[in-house]
Amino acid sequence: MRVPYDVPKIHMYTRIRKSPYFYASRAHGVQSYSVCNRMYHPRHYDDPIAEYWKLVNDVTLWDVGVERQVEITGPDAFRLTNMLTPRDLTKCAVKQCKFVLNTDADGGIINNPVLLRLGENHFWLSVADGDVLLWAKGVASALGLNVTVREPDVAPMQIQGPKSRDTMVNLFGDRVLDLRYYWMEEFDLDGLDVVVSRTGYTGEVGYEIYLRNASRDAQTLWDKVLEAGRPHNISVIGPCQIRRVEAGILSYGSDIAVDNNRLNEYGWLNPYEVGLDYTVNLDKDQDFIGKEALKRIAAEGVKRKVVGIELEGDPIIGYIEDYLEVVDGDDLIGQVSSVFYSPRLEKNIGYAQVPIALADTGSKLTVRSAKGEYHAVVVDKPFVDPKKETPKL
Repeated sequence: MRVPYDVPKIHMYTRIRKSPYFYASRAHGVQSYSVCNRMYHPRHYDDPIAEYWKLVNDVTLWDVGVERQVEITGPDAFRLTNMLTPRDLTKCAVKQCKFVLNTDADGGIINNPVLLRLGENHFWLSVADGDVLLWAKGVASALGLNVTVREPDVAPMQIQGPKSRDTMVNLFGDRVLDLRYYWMEEFDLDGLDVVVSRTGYTGEVGYEIYLRNASRDAQTLWDKVLEAGRPHNISVIGPCQIRRVEAGILSYGSDIAVDNNRLNEYGWLNPYEVGLDYTVNLDKDQDFIGKEALKRIAAEGVKRKVVGIELEGDPIIGYIEDYLEVVDGDDLIGQVSSVFYSPRLEKNIGYAQVPIALADTGSKLTVRSAKGEYHAVVVDKPFVDPKKETPKL
């Protein structure tokens, strides 16, 4: 990790896109942005610990317009979408959502979107940072499929926290209470065309609202959500990294590392290395990209894994700017990809990529940063609510 220094300002200009909620969210005092999917992404409005407690205790609103939608429609839409993921979509009903992976021919993960099935041949992929739109267009073109692949004028926001349900009832009435975890429904909200899903990035009770005609109606929806949440102490925050790590949620591009680090001798991480093999259905009838490679990996096993860790030292409040090194003497053997101080657990927790020999719970690790070497231990994840019962309440 580099020696800390003052963080420079991010440059605002037309080359980087703005979320339809950009100015609405900016009015709440954004302190920092990053860029995701070529779009400005609000990261913090307040101290990260303060934002954490707002999420855990009340209800929070997030601008996540960076979750750009890849819409797939047409007679071959199911065939294409099912080919893009190892997960068997014959088991995904209309109005159901699924967490899926997109894999390449070598079985490497190129994205981990949430899939929404709006119709028999109508899908949205709510993507993490990456070029899934171009990937899907390329596959469709190469196979000559009768589909339309495009980015619609849709922007999601997240409403997360234990009081999110009360906020949503104020908006949509009791009908929203019928929505099950990882299912969706379409609503007309005073003329606004929205899709609501029981999904989120927190491990808390939460919802996402996908707004159609977002470039026109974003401010109107934003104001309605704030008004509905005001009796429940709603706050506008950025993505709460502390809570997503507690919940065992991996960040694509950080924990599910792309080819941007010093440990890429085995290529991009695959589902078995990151503990997401439950999303791989090798016996599904339709072929999918990476099927043969994933069969081989499943049979041979893996050489590395992404594991949960507890790391000693002073509380780590902000983001680490670089991967921290996991070392054996002078040898680099792994890396810490995310680590944050959990005020609930009162310790630093995070994720590390390590050799398979050190992946068992209780394994001791040595982590090196610019400030020195620190001890870490491999622990089970999720760190909080291990059965993931809270978001299903």
